[in-house]
Amino acid sequence: MKGAAKALDRPWISPDRLSVAGLVIGLASAGSAALQWWGLALVLWLLNRLVDGLDGPLARRRKAVGPAAGGRGHNSEAGGFLDISADFVVYGAAVVGVGYGVVAGYDSSWLPFVLVLFAYYINGAVFLAFSSIAERTGRTMEDGRSLSFLGGLAEGTETVIAHSLWLIFPAYAAGIAWVWAAVVAISATQRIVAGYRSLL
Repeated sequence: MKGAAKALDRPWISPDRLSVAGLVIGLASAGSAALQWWGLALVLWLLNRLVDGLDGPLARRRKAVGPAAGGRGHNSEAGGFLDISADFVVYGAAVVGVGYGVVAGYDSSWLPFVLVLFAYYINGAVFLAFSSIAERTGRTMEDGRSLSFLGGLAEGTETVIAHSLWLIFPAYAAGIAWVWAAVVAISATQRIVAGYRSLL
Protein backbone atom coordinates (compact mmCIF):
# COMPACT_ATOMS: atom_id res chain seq x y z
CA MET A 1 0.00 0.00 0.00
CA LYS A 2 2.99 2.32 0.42
CA GLY A 3 3.41 2.62 -3.34
CA ALA A 4 -0.26 3.40 -3.81
CA ALA A 5 -0.13 5.96 -1.00
CA LYS A 6 2.81 7.65 -2.69
CA ALA A 7 0.94 7.77 -6.00
CA LEU A 8 -2.10 9.28 -4.26
CA ASP A 9 -0.10 11.91 -2.40
CA ARG A 10 -1.52 14.94 -4.16
CA PRO A 11 -2.60 18.31 -2.68
CA TRP A 12 -6.29 17.68 -3.39
CA ILE A 13 -6.30 14.16 -1.92
CA SER A 14 -6.25 13.82 1.84
CA PRO A 15 -6.66 10.80 4.14
CA ASP A 16 -9.87 12.31 5.51
CA ARG A 17 -11.30 12.76 2.02
CA LEU A 18 -10.48 9.13 1.27
CA SER A 19 -12.30 8.09 4.45
CA VAL A 20 -15.37 10.09 3.45
CA ALA A 21 -15.22 8.73 -0.11
CA GLY A 22 -15.01 5.21 1.29
CA LEU A 23 -18.02 5.90 3.49
CA VAL A 24 -20.11 7.10 0.54
CA ILE A 25 -19.05 4.12 -1.58
CA GLY A 26 -19.80 1.70 1.25
CA LEU A 27 -23.27 3.14 1.78
CA ALA A 28 -23.89 2.91 -1.96
CA SER A 29 -22.90 -0.76 -1.81
CA ALA A 30 -25.35 -1.39 1.04
CA GLY A 31 -28.11 0.40 -0.85
CA SER A 32 -27.39 -1.63 -3.98
CA ALA A 33 -27.60 -4.85 -1.97
CA ALA A 34 -30.94 -3.78 -0.50
CA LEU A 35 -32.18 -3.28 -4.08
CA GLN A 36 -30.75 -6.71 -5.00
CA TRP A 37 -28.26 -5.23 -7.44
CA TRP A 38 -25.76 -7.81 -6.30
CA GLY A 39 -23.06 -7.28 -8.93
CA LEU A 40 -22.93 -3.52 -8.39
CA ALA A 41 -23.00 -4.01 -4.62
CA LEU A 42 -19.99 -6.34 -4.87
CA VAL A 43 -17.98 -3.92 -7.01
CA LEU A 44 -18.74 -1.03 -4.65
CA TRP A 45 -17.96 -3.14 -1.57
CA LEU A 46 -14.53 -4.11 -2.94
CA LEU A 47 -13.88 -0.50 -3.98
CA ASN A 48 -14.80 0.61 -0.46
CA ARG A 49 -12.32 -1.83 1.04
CA LEU A 50 -9.61 -0.64 -1.35
CA VAL A 51 -10.18 3.02 -0.48
CA ASP A 52 -10.33 2.16 3.23
CA GLY A 53 -6.94 0.50 2.93
CA LEU A 54 -5.34 3.65 1.50
CA ASP A 55 -6.27 6.41 3.95
CA GLY A 56 -4.08 5.04 6.76
CA PRO A 57 -0.91 4.56 4.65
CA LEU A 58 -1.38 8.05 3.16
CA ALA A 59 -1.77 9.57 6.63
CA ARG A 60 1.35 7.76 7.88
CA ARG A 61 3.29 8.87 4.80
CA ARG A 62 2.41 12.52 5.35
CA LYS A 63 3.19 12.29 9.04
CA ALA A 64 6.59 10.74 8.29
CA VAL A 65 7.51 13.24 5.57
CA GLY A 66 6.37 16.26 7.59
CA PRO A 67 5.82 19.84 6.47
CA ALA A 68 9.53 20.67 6.63
CA ALA A 69 10.22 18.17 3.84
CA GLY A 70 7.38 19.33 1.68
CA GLY A 71 4.75 17.03 3.14
CA ARG A 72 1.23 18.13 3.90
CA GLY A 73 0.46 17.70 7.59
CA HIS A 74 -2.37 15.55 8.86
CA ASN A 75 -4.06 15.24 12.24
CA SER A 76 -3.76 11.48 12.67
CA GLU A 77 -5.98 11.41 15.77
CA ALA A 78 -8.91 13.10 14.04
CA GLY A 79 -8.29 11.05 10.93
CA GLY A 80 -8.19 7.80 12.89
CA PHE A 81 -11.46 8.70 14.57
CA LEU A 82 -13.08 9.48 11.20
CA ASP A 83 -11.75 6.26 9.68
CA ILE A 84 -13.02 3.94 12.42
CA SER A 85 -16.36 5.76 12.53
CA ALA A 86 -16.77 5.28 8.78
CA ASP A 87 -15.85 1.60 9.10
CA PHE A 88 -18.50 1.00 11.75
CA VAL A 89 -21.15 2.75 9.65
CA VAL A 90 -20.23 0.79 6.53
CA TYR A 91 -20.06 -2.60 8.26
CA GLY A 92 -23.44 -2.09 9.88
CA ALA A 93 -25.02 -0.74 6.71
CA ALA A 94 -23.60 -3.64 4.70
CA VAL A 95 -25.24 -6.20 6.98
CA VAL A 96 -28.58 -4.36 6.94
CA GLY A 97 -28.46 -3.87 3.17
CA VAL A 98 -27.65 -7.49 2.42
CA GLY A 99 -30.16 -8.69 5.01
CA TYR A 100 -32.92 -6.57 3.51
CA GLY A 101 -32.14 -7.71 -0.03
CA VAL A 102 -31.95 -11.37 0.97
CA VAL A 103 -35.13 -11.29 3.06
CA ALA A 104 -37.03 -9.53 0.26
CA GLY A 105 -35.65 -11.62 -2.58
CA TYR A 106 -35.29 -15.07 -1.05
CA ASP A 107 -37.92 -15.10 1.72
CA SER A 108 -35.15 -15.58 4.27
CA SER A 109 -35.00 -14.80 7.99
CA TRP A 110 -33.50 -11.66 9.52
CA LEU A 111 -32.14 -13.64 12.47
CA PRO A 112 -28.66 -14.57 11.11
CA PHE A 113 -28.04 -10.97 10.06
CA VAL A 114 -29.19 -9.67 13.45
CA LEU A 115 -26.72 -12.08 15.08
CA VAL A 116 -23.92 -10.77 12.86
CA LEU A 117 -24.76 -7.23 13.97
CA PHE A 118 -24.80 -8.39 17.60
CA ALA A 119 -21.37 -10.00 17.21
CA TYR A 120 -20.06 -6.85 15.50
CA TYR A 121 -21.40 -4.78 18.39
CA ILE A 122 -19.52 -6.90 20.93
CA ASN A 123 -16.30 -6.79 18.91
CA GLY A 124 -16.50 -3.03 18.48
CA ALA A 125 -17.22 -2.42 22.15
CA VAL A 126 -14.38 -4.68 23.23
CA PHE A 127 -11.66 -3.22 21.06
CA LEU A 128 -12.72 0.38 21.64
CA ALA A 129 -12.82 -0.17 25.40
CA PHE A 130 -9.44 -1.86 25.30
CA SER A 131 -7.92 0.89 23.18
CA SER A 132 -9.19 3.58 25.57
CA ILE A 133 -7.96 1.82 28.72
CA ALA A 134 -4.65 0.86 27.11
CA GLU A 135 -4.05 4.49 26.14
CA ARG A 136 -4.86 5.72 29.65
CA THR A 137 -2.61 3.14 31.31
CA GLY A 138 0.28 3.39 28.86
CA ARG A 139 -0.18 -0.10 27.41
CA THR A 140 -0.90 0.82 23.82
CA MET A 141 0.01 -1.54 20.98
CA GLU A 142 2.07 0.50 18.55
CA ASP A 143 1.53 -0.65 14.98
CA GLY A 144 1.14 2.73 13.27
CA ARG A 145 -2.64 2.85 13.66
CA SER A 146 -4.58 5.35 15.74
CA LEU A 147 -6.13 2.69 17.98
CA SER A 148 -4.75 -0.38 19.73
CA PHE A 149 -6.18 -3.42 17.98
CA LEU A 150 -6.57 -6.84 19.57
CA GLY A 151 -6.11 -9.70 17.14
CA GLY A 152 -8.80 -12.31 16.61
CA LEU A 153 -10.10 -14.99 14.29
CA ALA A 154 -12.18 -12.51 12.28
CA GLU A 155 -10.20 -9.55 11.00
CA GLY A 156 -10.15 -7.35 7.91
CA THR A 157 -9.42 -9.98 5.25
CA GLU A 158 -11.98 -12.40 6.63
CA THR A 159 -14.61 -9.65 6.74
CA VAL A 160 -13.97 -8.74 3.10
CA ILE A 161 -14.36 -12.39 2.11
CA ALA A 162 -17.52 -12.99 4.14
CA HIS A 163 -19.28 -9.87 2.85
CA SER A 164 -18.18 -10.64 -0.71
CA LEU A 165 -19.59 -14.17 -0.48
CA TRP A 166 -22.98 -12.75 0.53
CA LEU A 167 -23.01 -10.65 -2.61
CA ILE A 168 -21.73 -13.38 -4.92
CA PHE A 169 -24.13 -16.02 -3.57
CA PRO A 170 -27.14 -14.09 -2.23
CA ALA A 171 -29.33 -17.19 -2.25
CA TYR A 172 -27.00 -18.68 0.37
CA ALA A 173 -26.32 -15.45 2.24
CA ALA A 174 -28.40 -16.44 5.28
CA GLY A 175 -26.39 -19.64 5.71
CA ILE A 176 -23.14 -17.74 5.29
CA ALA A 177 -24.36 -15.22 7.87
CA TRP A 178 -24.98 -18.00 10.43
CA VAL A 179 -21.39 -19.19 10.02
CA TRP A 180 -19.97 -15.66 9.99
CA ALA A 181 -21.87 -14.72 13.14
CA ALA A 182 -20.29 -17.71 14.91
CA VAL A 183 -16.81 -16.79 13.66
CA VAL A 184 -17.17 -13.18 14.78
CA ALA A 185 -18.51 -14.32 18.16
CA ILE A 186 -15.44 -16.55 18.63
CA SER A 187 -13.25 -13.60 17.66
CA ALA A 188 -15.02 -11.40 20.21
CA THR A 189 -14.38 -14.00 22.91
CA GLN A 190 -10.70 -14.14 21.96
CA ARG A 191 -10.44 -10.36 22.20
CA ILE A 192 -12.15 -10.24 25.59
CA VAL A 193 -9.74 -12.83 26.99
CA ALA A 194 -6.66 -11.26 25.38
CA GLY A 195 -7.62 -7.76 26.41
CA TYR A 196 -8.28 -8.74 30.01
CA ARG A 197 -4.98 -10.61 30.27
CA SER A 198 -2.96 -7.79 28.73
CA LEU A 199 -4.43 -5.27 31.18
CA LEU A 200 -3.76 -7.36 34.32
